[in-house]
Amino acid sequence: MTRTATGLIHHPYTPPDSFAAPQPGVFKASTVFFKDVAAMRARDWRSKAGYTYGLHGTPTTFLLEERLATLEGGTACLLVPSGLAAISLVSLALLKRGDEVLIPDNAYGPNKALATGELANFGITHRLYDAMDPADLAGKLSERTRLVWLEAPGSVTMEFPDLPALVAACRARGVTTALDNTWGAGLAFDPFALGADVSVHALTKYPSGGGDVLMGSVVTRDDALHLKLKLTHMRLGFGVGANDVESLLRSLPSLPLRYAAHDRAARELARWLEGREEIAQVLHPALEDSPGHAHWRALCGERGLAAGLFSVVFDERFGTEAVDGFCDSLALFRLGYSWGGPVSLVVPYDIGLMRDAGVSRWPHKGTLVRFSIGLEDVDDLRADLAQALARMA
Repeated sequence: MTRTATGLIHHPYTPPDSFAAPQPGVFKASTVFFKDVAAMRARDWRSKAGYTYGLHGTPTTFLLEERLATLEGGTACLLVPSGLAAISLVSLALLKRGDEVLIPDNAYGPNKALATGELANFGITHRLYDAMDPADLAGKLSERTRLVWLEAPGSVTMEFPDLPALVAACRARGVTTALDNTWGAGLAFDPFALGADVSVHALTKYPSGGGDVLMGSVVTRDDALHLKLKLTHMRLGFGVGANDVESLLRSLPSLPLRYAAHDRAARELARWLEGREEIAQVLHPALEDSPGHAHWRALCGERGLAAGLFSVVFDERFGTEAVDGFCDSLALFRLGYSWGGPVSLVVPYDIGLMRDAGVSRWPHKGTLVRFSIGLEDVDDLRADLAQALARMA
């Protein structure tokens, strides 16, 4: 007779496998059992035909990976702990000592910080290019260039580049391209249809939608490229928690609806701010006067989507102290980084500290503020903006 402690662990009952419900089951595991030694020796962690160890995948993580690959138009996906981890995985997997990576000057800041930090320590050099000038990128490609990062639109400053022209310049030289597709979320445009080799995504933003999950993804269409990334993924020990994956799986079905709602509200508020005398420029790809609008229209016009993010440049008569006061006066907009969640956010930036004047000139003298529009009522958000602007006057 089995004793109590052993019986609680090795109880023979197994639930029937015919259970079906709207939400998939959540499997948490580090150890995975094998039926015999032969099965253990035959199992390959690189394949989704079976399971070897929790770090290499469970039914829960495999399901999210497959759905994300479909979302972005790819064939294979890897999950990592954050959007920055996705960027790091790509750079570390594809670059070695003596190689060079090119990064847009208006890119997500931590990508540039990785290049000046760890990549430089590993003997990998980098150069910045003007994302709005394909000729600048083409002129900087060299025999040592192995990877070019793309981003659309530019982080914070929201310029929308001519992505097909940038990709074409890289393809002509046989250089791999990786696109930060967080803004597009797999909905605004197809990264692989325009020729990108890798799409990285901060799932922290729109796919999560709650402002409570940190996760990233790396999607590809090329099996050999995916395997190269997967080997580095294994060696770095990247893994994600099953409960976080569960949150993403629950949020994904509503992603198109939420993305469209963020988009509609952002455009309405952006157009309203265009008419305010305190604002010198509204930076939103879907607005005609915003830099790169024609490129956005050419790439995203058929789907007509533009996310819920935009920035404004205040008239230069309002100094940093006044703009900071405006941000502090907002009641519904909260001060905080990230975006894509239900709560609207605001952050003031000093673009002079973020850009290399010798690469891409920032034409504005006023202070820039970025807004992430959440899911609140648009009229309430407009009223909040109006009262904060009135205090500035």
